[in-house]
Amino acid sequence: MDILIFSFSTCTKSKDKFLQNFAENRFHSNMIKRPHCFFDVNIDNKSVGRIIFELFSDIVPKTSENFRCLCTGEKGKGKNGMPLHYKGTQFHRIIPNFMIQGGDIINFNGTGGESIYGYTFPDENFYVKHDNPYILSMANAGQNTNSSQFFITTVKTPQLDGEHVAFGRVVNGFDVVEKIQECRSDDGKPKFVCEVADCGQFD
Repeated sequence: MDILIFSFSTCTKSKDKFLQNFAENRFHSNMIKRPHCFFDVNIDNKSVGRIIFELFSDIVPKTSENFRCLCTGEKGKGKNGMPLHYKGTQFHRIIPNFMIQGGDIINFNGTGGESIYGYTFPDENFYVKHDNPYILSMANAGQNTNSSQFFITTVKTPQLDGEHVAFGRVVNGFDVVEKIQECRSDDGKPKFVCEVADCGQFD
């Protein structure tokens, strides 16, 4: 019987290469059942529809799990004493032909945030590229400062590759994303309150 011995570095490099190749074909893979989460969105206290996300848990599992748990609220309260939950949060930043940003579960205005792992957690990897509109990605304040804030691209944004951890995509509710984008103003703040009225997980 042959015994195969792999060094740790070889295994790590092989895994990294596999994930990188896998990420390049992420939209066509049926190898794993990925979690799907939703946001029910209100604009100016009126329902405008539902956004459905597919999370790339097979490529960026830790980042995907953070978002999933913040959608369900299953982790209870965080270190700040605030619910680890996107429900009731707002899209606080809108840049036309670029992205919409939300996820501040602490201050609701872009100045705060907290992950399920603590206040922040490290960049997991940059395998998923911002090569399409409607990519779901982590907002940050620099390297390894991921918390709860995220953004959804509305165009291709390759300049963000290697700087922000992309971990999912919108699969339904593109019109809702566009309605949020239409609430833009000159200073980036929405003209109307764009709120996550409810959120959770399918499956």
